[in-house]
Amino acid sequence: MRTRGKKPVNNLITWRFTLVCAVVFLVFVTLVARAAYLQILEPDKARSESDKRTVRVEKLHVQRGMIFDRNGKELAVSVPVVSVYADPKALHKSLVSKVLRQARKNGEDHQALAENTAELDKRTALYYKNDLRWRELADVLRLEPKKINSRLLNDPTRRFVYLKRQVTPAVANYIGDLRLPGIHLLDESKRYYPAGEVTAHIIGFTNIDGKGIEGIEKLYENALTGEEGRRTIRKDAQGREVAVLDERERIEPESIHLSIDQRIQGIAYKALKSAVLTYKATSGSAMVVDVKTGEVLAMVNSPSFNPNNLNDAAPHKRRNRAITDLFEPGSTVKPLAILAGLDYGAIKADDTIDTYPGWMRLGGSLVQDTRNHGEMTLREILKYSSNMGVAKVTQLVPKDYLVGLFQKVGFGSDSGTGMVGESSGLFYPNRRWSDFEIATLSFGYAIAVSTAQMARFYTMLGAGGINRPLTILKQDDIPEGERVFKQKDVEAVVHMMESVFEKDGTARRINVDGYRAAGKTGTSKKAAVGGYGDEYVGYFAGIAPASNPRLAVVVMINEPGGDVYYGGATAGPAFAEIVSNALRILNVAPDKEEVAYVKGKENDA
Repeated sequence: MRTRGKKPVNNLITWRFTLVCAVVFLVFVTLVARAAYLQILEPDKARSESDKRTVRVEKLHVQRGMIFDRNGKELAVSVPVVSVYADPKALHKSLVSKVLRQARKNGEDHQALAENTAELDKRTALYYKNDLRWRELADVLRLEPKKINSRLLNDPTRRFVYLKRQVTPAVANYIGDLRLPGIHLLDESKRYYPAGEVTAHIIGFTNIDGKGIEGIEKLYENALTGEEGRRTIRKDAQGREVAVLDERERIEPESIHLSIDQRIQGIAYKALKSAVLTYKATSGSAMVVDVKTGEVLAMVNSPSFNPNNLNDAAPHKRRNRAITDLFEPGSTVKPLAILAGLDYGAIKADDTIDTYPGWMRLGGSLVQDTRNHGEMTLREILKYSSNMGVAKVTQLVPKDYLVGLFQKVGFGSDSGTGMVGESSGLFYPNRRWSDFEIATLSFGYAIAVSTAQMARFYTMLGAGGINRPLTILKQDDIPEGERVFKQKDVEAVVHMMESVFEKDGTARRINVDGYRAAGKTGTSKKAAVGGYGDEYVGYFAGIAPASNPRLAVVVMINEPGGDVYYGGATAGPAFAEIVSNALRILNVAPDKEEVAYVKGKENDA
């Protein structure tokens, strides 16, 4: 009986052992199969989860390139700033954790509270409100508390929201000391322009993300930006670096060296702004060019704006008028008409032109001077700015030849600077030109040009007839240009242009201290619907020293107010101030015969 009773026990033990072995075997097979599935069949997911925990990517930031003037003076630099951003989801999680912890300390059922969404939201909002650090954050960022609260609390699922861009390092340090949950700091850089409004139209500015919007900043965006480096590493559980998976060197940005001379730029801006304010003009532009190389030494506009603070930078202030705005140049193109006659061989430098009786009809339209000058030399034609004189000269030259010369000197095409927004002007050389239109073309109508195009023309005069495109970049070598006129003809016309500063000349009240200058005044009515209106544009363009030209300077005053509107009166003083000071800065020796003296019998000066 006992033997029969023991057999079932042994069978039970055997069955249990078999069951356990089977279960263990199945578990083992399952684990092996799962491991094989993860490692062999679909390893990407496992690798992805592992990489999320161990792989980190470090960015090697690169600062935006600098912009210098020709002498190495900084015109645009990048300064370190910090942006403040929030992680609303992390903030919400931190607030909930603190509320539940406080409930647990008070002996409440924190699990039930966690499930009661309405009560939990109420308590987290109260906890947030009672924390005075959030009010301190709003104060230091100079933002309304309501704005801060809405960004942080309205959508707790968001992971990123900016609170304030580009704060100073001192403000960033203060915020860091507050140790607010979900608030983070991001190192960035901000563009700073030391010269402010003086160079604003040339340099332009960047947006808050550091991308060029206007001027040189936009024109050379790729060169100034560079490329960030990336370093991919693997870290262990203690945060230690264990392997470098990938490393890409950062590409340093280029620095741009402009042809601008900051000293001359400042002088030109001061003179132009003073003229615009003095004559209550709508706007004005001025350019200074080195006639030897075509380098732009100064390009200024008024009104201007502060690129470091765009709050008052209205669109009309931000426009670079020197390259965008077009006007009929008036008498400033009369030297070209004289050159056309000399170049074609229709006249000689010592010829005279009969302008009697001071007016004539061409195709039913009237060409006239303010008075009858009678027989005039070419020098007197420029001195008195005679419309009749240049119109008579152009009658001796074929139309196509004259129009072609306007094209050759750069009218109707870009000046060469390549700057953003530059206009090529309004000039249609291929149309049919009447005799009257050719006459008006000779004294600056039937064509619209920019200040930059006019500066290029006068640079050609200063270079002895060699036409070069203007450049805004510093040049190591003298660019090769195209000869348009014979040097002797250009020198003869330049000598004639000195007469405008003589007695009875159109610029007789303008004195370029210490230097001989050759210039031309210009005054034109502004076109309006159906003809011409009552507004004027005043020009003064010239080169100096006339004995050995170094600079070409053009000043434009748009819509001067009051009774004084002629170019010699409005733009002339600014021209004289710019030329005399710029030549001294460049160490150009004064003309000996122009040294000031005191008239009188007892002259000891």
